Amino acid sequence: MNAFNNDLDTAWLIQQLRRASTPVDAVQLIQALTTKKTTVGDGEEIIAVLIEMLSHHHPSVPAAAVEGLVQLGLDSVEPLIAAYHASVDHGLQAYIVQALAKIGDSKALDLLLEVVGVEVANHCQGNVRRVAARGLGRIGSTANDPEVVKGAIAKLTWTLQKTEDWALRYAAVVSLQEIATLDAIATLQAALAQEQDSVVQVRLKTALSEL
Repeated sequence: MNAFNNDLDTAWLIQQLRRASTPVDAVQLIQALTTKKTTVGDGEEIIAVLIEMLSHHHPSVPAAAVEGLVQLGLDSVEPLIAAYHASVDHGLQAYIVQALAKIGDSKALDLLLEVVGVEVANHCQGNVRRVAARGLGRIGSTANDPEVVKGAIAKLTWTLQKTEDWALRYAAVVSLQEIATLDAIATLQAALAQEQDSVVQVRLKTALSEL
């Protein structure tokens, strides 16, 4: 149970969050603010401070902020996209991609396509690409717009055919299985014939057997 109840003023909770002396206090305040947003609708300020907390030095605080933003859902998407483009901090951008991938809204498609396609400079960016690939699966499996689904499948197809990171290809397989259209299945079938990594091969066979 949160240590802070929903009767407390939003501005006061935000002030306390910014002054929190321990990660535990910060996480509890994030949870209180998230609950408050879902009940009273203090949207923009709460989302803004949760995005601010993605830069916190203790990993438990950004993790809680990601979950809060995901819980707030579609209201978080456009502010997160704006924050991603306004930042040059790879750590902050990674948390933003994680939140957007979990929300799975089609407005984030272009950003996730961009992230999957970036040239990897370090291990952290590799992890972010995998998260983004899983976000494409979520978007492609829930979107009503055929062009959105087509775009997600096209990037995941490219990922299977062109990228060297076996874990990224593995993520693409899982996402294509999640999308599960005829085009997605055809991509998986074609990939099985060319995939060299044994772990990815096994995952491809599992995906196809379950579709």
